[in-house]
Amino acid sequence: MIKTILLGIDGSQHALNAEEYALWLGQRMDATVVGLHVVDIVSIEGSFFHDISGSLGFEPYFDLSSKMREALTDRGQTLLTAYQDRAAAKHARIDSVLAIGVVANELADRAKTADLVVIGNRGSNEKYSTGLLGSTAESIARKSPKPVLVVPAQFRTPTKALLAYDGSQRAAAAMQTAAECCSALQLPLTVLIVCREREAGEKLAAEACKYLASHRLESECVVETGHAPEQIVSFLGRGFDLLFIGAYGHSRIIEMVLGSTTEYVLRNAPCPVFLNR
Repeated sequence: MIKTILLGIDGSQHALNAEEYALWLGQRMDATVVGLHVVDIVSIEGSFFHDISGSLGFEPYFDLSSKMREALTDRGQTLLTAYQDRAAAKHARIDSVLAIGVVANELADRAKTADLVVIGNRGSNEKYSTGLLGSTAESIARKSPKPVLVVPAQFRTPTKALLAYDGSQRAAAAMQTAAECCSALQLPLTVLIVCREREAGEKLAAEACKYLASHRLESECVVETGHAPEQIVSFLGRGFDLLFIGAYGHSRIIEMVLGSTTEYVLRNAPCPVFLNR
């Protein structure tokens, strides 16, 4: 069960919406939400120093590294104080941490002592990114040793959950998590199986329904044929606002050649995606 939630805080709108999801989950699961802001050393030592230094109010190249570190640390503390104030207004149980390092690495490292990581699908450097998923979010999704909830830029209270199931070990782990979470949150759960052959899909559906029968939740299993990534995203359009899915299933080299269902879904899903290891 989820009792400690690690929340990435960077001041972006995506992070603020991730905060809403994290606090919503924390209150309903009686969990502590740990807000983590990382002073990014890439920002301190990166090539775009000159542009950032002017916006922070000091002369470029004048004791740049130390002044940049000080300014970003102060900003981080301000963000965490604001987070504490918002959480206090909701009577949520929280903690906060300020760290210095590479954002994805710090989040992944601190995830070892959490049950779930919650992040926005884009961050404070959104305008420098390409595609629909921020590079930091994708890196965290790959590196985190614990499940990751990647949320979009708008909060919406989940009312209907979907599980993408393909019979793999990671999908089975996602099914266990989905069953526990949906039982605790009192959400109906639909299991979607996408196969090339319907007969194989029906076997997986029977397997999933048998497992879910022992949990106290409303559930159903649906079998579709076709290309799994596109079918999953399309099926979400039927009113689902939370998706459970097994994390990256292939090796990185295979994904580079064939593509990844996880990555496609992350880039195109209109709702939060709960990635399970």
